[in-house]
Amino acid sequence: MRYKGKKVLVTGGSGFAGSNLVDKLVEKEAEVTVLDDFFTGHRDNLKENLDSINLVKGDVRDCTLLKKLMENVDVVFHEAARNIIVSTKNPREDYEVNIGGTLNVLLVARDCDIKRVVYISSASVYGNPRYLPINEDDGTNLLSPYAVSKYAGENYCMAFYESYGVPTTALRYSNVYGPRQDPKNPYCGVVAKFIENVRENKPPMIHGDGQQTRDFSYVKDVVEATMLAGYEHSAVGEVFNVGTGIETNVNTLAEDIIDIYGKDLKPRHIDKRDIDNIRRRVLNIEKIRRKLKWTPNYTLKQGLQETIDWFEQSIV
Repeated sequence: MRYKGKKVLVTGGSGFAGSNLVDKLVEKEAEVTVLDDFFTGHRDNLKENLDSINLVKGDVRDCTLLKKLMENVDVVFHEAARNIIVSTKNPREDYEVNIGGTLNVLLVARDCDIKRVVYISSASVYGNPRYLPINEDDGTNLLSPYAVSKYAGENYCMAFYESYGVPTTALRYSNVYGPRQDPKNPYCGVVAKFIENVRENKPPMIHGDGQQTRDFSYVKDVVEATMLAGYEHSAVGEVFNVGTGIETNVNTLAEDIIDIYGKDLKPRHIDKRDIDNIRRRVLNIEKIRRKLKWTPNYTLKQGLQETIDWFEQSIV
């Protein structure tokens, strides 16, 4: 087992994606430390593993704390970040956490001789692409402070690999959904919001015409890709798309959720938001398939069904 007995730090590990990653690391018998400031994460996300991990409340802006936590660590999964809505509202905080925090992680990783840093980036760096599907070496189009900070983090990772030999890998997640995505959180993704509406017999609220497309990625698939990036040698110094390679418009997403519930509802279209500036997105995942032998296992409907099952069991 690749992670058995390995010392692992997950920043942002109480969040939606981070806590799902922690679950898998614990299952693989890693020695896991989670660092989180609980800005959008929840201690409850880790409740099943609290006896098996070291949970530390803190901030990636705190270099002294990072030095303490990263001593003797093998792998760092850097998930901590302010998300796109927070970043748009407060670009200075985005800069301090997303860029400054990533630089801190890399500086300490260099000094502590960390064996691998896996940095979680975002498909938002592509903006509105000229061509679809999007390849890793296609041009970027940075339309938000969040995209700027995520891309800056990637570049720092590559620079630290080239300049100091820090083994880094960057993963561009695309519209991740699944269990623990909290619809009460104003910063969560569209899938959780649609599920919340439909289960309460309310129409899904779609910003704009709903023809905007995304590459929706189920969290269990994303976790598998992330775990591979933590140990495969071919991942070092690389940037990978993590998606499905399937383009889905938001209207179809809403209809799929309504169909799974079997309810007689119609989506309602409302005003477009200022962050809704990406018209189409679908990623080419050939590079990660070829280099890491990873492909997603879940179709959108399978992922939605599991997510809905979790909501029905967990949300009162």
